[in-house]
Amino acid sequence: MKRPPRTRLALPAALPAVLALAAGALSACDSGGSSGSGGRGGSNGGTLTVLYTKDMEHLDPQRNYVMFAMDFGTRLLYRTLTTYAAASGQAGTKVVPDLATDTGRTGDGGLTWTFHLKQGLKYEDGSPVTSQDVKYGVERSFAPDLPEGPGYARTMLAGGDEYHGPYKDPKGLDSIGTPDARTIVFHLRRPSMEWPQIATLPTFAPVPKAKDSGVDFDKRPFSSGPYRIQTYDRGKRLLLVRNPYWSKATDSVRQARPDRIDVQEGLAQATIDQRLIADQGADQRAITLYSVAASSMARILTRPDIKRRFTSELGLCTRFLAMNTAKPPFNDPRVRQAMQYAVDKDAYRTAHGGSGIGAPAGSYLPPTLMNGQTLDVYHAPPKGDPAKAEQLLTAAGKGAGFSINLTTTSTEQGKAEAEAVQQGLARVRVKVRINPVSNSVYYSTIGDVRKEDELVFYGWCADYPSASSFVQPVFDGNNITPKGNTAVSQLDDKVLNTRIETAVKDGRSADWQGVDQALMQASPMIPLIYDKLPLLRGSKVTGAIGHPIWEGEYDFATIGVKS
Repeated sequence: MKRPPRTRLALPAALPAVLALAAGALSACDSGGSSGSGGRGGSNGGTLTVLYTKDMEHLDPQRNYVMFAMDFGTRLLYRTLTTYAAASGQAGTKVVPDLATDTGRTGDGGLTWTFHLKQGLKYEDGSPVTSQDVKYGVERSFAPDLPEGPGYARTMLAGGDEYHGPYKDPKGLDSIGTPDARTIVFHLRRPSMEWPQIATLPTFAPVPKAKDSGVDFDKRPFSSGPYRIQTYDRGKRLLLVRNPYWSKATDSVRQARPDRIDVQEGLAQATIDQRLIADQGADQRAITLYSVAASSMARILTRPDIKRRFTSELGLCTRFLAMNTAKPPFNDPRVRQAMQYAVDKDAYRTAHGGSGIGAPAGSYLPPTLMNGQTLDVYHAPPKGDPAKAEQLLTAAGKGAGFSINLTTTSTEQGKAEAEAVQQGLARVRVKVRINPVSNSVYYSTIGDVRKEDELVFYGWCADYPSASSFVQPVFDGNNITPKGNTAVSQLDDKVLNTRIETAVKDGRSADWQGVDQALMQASPMIPLIYDKLPLLRGSKVTGAIGHPIWEGEYDFATIGVKS
């Protein structure tokens, strides 16, 4: 998934979705890591205030495909067949049952998956949650009227390519069976052992047909989670109160501590940061919904009393400097390898916001996707190794240097990041012309294969903790398209393509570290940082842990407030 502005698969520079990462801010391995969980204990009750710059793009579960909104929706308003453990670090990537009694069963190698619902599941009006509701919810994700949600059900379920949702085809999708009210069976086009992870997505939240209001469901989703919407004035305020029919006995993940969750929208991020730094009154029980501003980092990290309330956790994202392998000089792998040593990653990270926003990257796959392990293929120091870069450039016949263009966003931060790269490459006589473009057209610009510059800022977030959802969209040359291209390096190596496709088919047994190393040797991109999401909370917020699945966002399953 690109990264915010929308968290879908790729995003423009400034962090606020999905989900690529361009120049801008994003969210612990190094000295700028998490400074604590905010306390695991805490009693129930009180009001948690959530401060945000704008409105949720979507709360409709079948349209919700922005990382922090997925965290908010699936932890508070609706439940899914499976979910992730309420834990930070690698433990948080474990799939656990949610609506289902287990994480799904298959007897044919992943072609058919069966789930049984727990007893006692209820909606906000006390009516029971049924397997037919889960089926209907998944079928809604096929409706052209409800775009923008994850597309895994559409591409993986048998017959999904010919089904157009329940509004046009009320008979439903035959590949989803509901033999009784507590059993649901999925028939896939081809085997996949990752279906339990896919079933964590909000696509798999139940929706009773009688409560479906189409596009208006976005304004008032019907709750199967611990909270329900009391009031929602879009762009201004969203108030959640307890769902009286939610039962902790059916839910081993959500602690549902606050009585109310008050989301205040339309605030400037600098204002949010200042309020949380000041830590007065109701703001002592407040959090920022998304990343603190890069300009606030110095005030936070240099004051121990504030830093104790700061969290910065690794997620599923990496930021890159992509080289257009379809253009000289980057059609030569020796030149690309030289760039791994020429770039000053430390200067880039400083321009990006510092240690609280990213950890130096030595390969493409973030550690969260590799069981916490890190891979460093070139062993270049954070500031680079100009002498080694010059040696490789000379061997490639480019010792005298060359000139290239770098696309970045037109924000001040985007320009600062580009200048950090520009100055680093100048050390090896590479002249970089900076080409700033608006956030609104950034991805359409770099996604046009004929117009793409030699260098572009890019990045990617996995949709779920599997290397397949990270590697294949970005590095498989079969995914190159004339426009809207996600494989922006345009590397089309038949051997690597086959290796990636084999790893995807192998599923959990795949040697993704070997694939990562082979890709790094081909060197289509320079990994810059593994993203961390910098968050700040008030002093009376408890249970505030950064969750790796949702970019390091606070896990709403554990958060609470002190009286």
